[in-house]
Amino acid sequence: MQEFVNIKRKDPEKRQAVERVKDFGEIYKRLDEDDATPQSERCIQCGDPFCLNKCPLHNYVPQWLKSIAEKDLKFAFKLSNEPSPFPEIMGRICPHDRLCEGACTLNDGHGAITIGSVETYITEEGFRQDLKVEYPGITTDKKVAIIGSGPAGLSCATFLLRAGIAVTVYERDDLAGGLMTYGIPNFKLDKKVITRRIEQLKNAGMTLILNTEVGQDIAFDKIADEHDAIFIGIGATVAKTAGIVGENAPNVYKAMDYLKNIQRKNFSMPYDKKFDFLNKNVVVIGGGDTAMDCLRTAKREGAKKITCLYRRDSHNMPGSKKEYENAVEEGIEFIFFGSPKRIILNEDAEAIAVEACKTTLSSKDSSGRASIEEVKGSEFRINTDVVIMSLGFNTANPSFLAANGIETNKWGEIIINDNTHETTTSGIYAGGDCFRGADLVVTAAYDGREAAKSIIKSLLH
Repeated sequence: MQEFVNIKRKDPEKRQAVERVKDFGEIYKRLDEDDATPQSERCIQCGDPFCLNKCPLHNYVPQWLKSIAEKDLKFAFKLSNEPSPFPEIMGRICPHDRLCEGACTLNDGHGAITIGSVETYITEEGFRQDLKVEYPGITTDKKVAIIGSGPAGLSCATFLLRAGIAVTVYERDDLAGGLMTYGIPNFKLDKKVITRRIEQLKNAGMTLILNTEVGQDIAFDKIADEHDAIFIGIGATVAKTAGIVGENAPNVYKAMDYLKNIQRKNFSMPYDKKFDFLNKNVVVIGGGDTAMDCLRTAKREGAKKITCLYRRDSHNMPGSKKEYENAVEEGIEFIFFGSPKRIILNEDAEAIAVEACKTTLSSKDSSGRASIEEVKGSEFRINTDVVIMSLGFNTANPSFLAANGIETNKWGEIIINDNTHETTTSGIYAGGDCFRGADLVVTAAYDGREAAKSIIKSLLH
């Protein structure tokens, strides 16, 4: 250990941009033992490990780094999978630069340990060597319903199943996984990784009911009558709008509609052909990870020119730095300090351009981000065939919430007890984006885990 003086940080090898834009394969190659071991040996085993404290799941990062440095994969696998429902997914998609790696002591001068890549290596290599996540089978007479099979729901299911509690997951889509399946492109997360985890949960006793929307296809009351507790993990799926003229044009699309349809296309499932952007000019408005996913997907789909319009600069983009850098490498054009004012339409009411104005950053607002000021007389135009709006998401508000005394705040987010994740109705729990607003997969996984702990305590103690 503590080999940081002799061993430098090593990022996982990336496929060359000119090649990777031709398909949807994952762009990062996984570390092997020859890379994972020396990276782990760099850890200085801090007395107060900032990486652990910064991780929403409080993963045992120093401990499993030590195990890999000592070539004890079996123990590292157990440590990694203990607090996390799917570390091989987190290792791929977490914004490590903002979380564990950003907090790594070595990040100041020596280069952070590639924690995320080692995390992926541990579970992938463990599975390759036939290591198993242990489940006891259904050992109790308790039953819990989970509404939504995204990261919060699957995390909750994972920890309930570990306690021997039967779980039924209701998913309105035709595949499980939520955002991880339909919102994150394959070049970041191969869907076989998600399918493998879902199959493990089904083998552990999870019942998965697809194409079933609670409140529409099945009554909430029926679920409540048949289960001892309920967890709600329905995410935040309502696209935010810009409130500008022309945004309702038929060729102005919502980010998630685009990503979902292209993912369906990649699954060889029916999809809306209007989302085929071959040889088209595409403008994406927004600067988060979802915007980067849209930009990079359009590139792989053969769009002619792809432009990102963002009202701040690259330093203030809310997404992961590496996703922006990957987009730049892949030839995406960025227009910073530009705010959309209206969508220009032709005589057929179709979008043909985005009119924007230049912006500057001034004093920071209450959240700590710099405020935006528009520059008068700075209007400019971006010609386009297609516009994708990627401005974030609001929570949905299904009628069964109020009907069952489940209160929400002024933003429509479900109110929970911070200590138990229980809603304002006894026996009903919630977590993930429907409680936080649009956030990270890892925070949703945390909520699912903590809710499961409370449910277990309530039902079994």
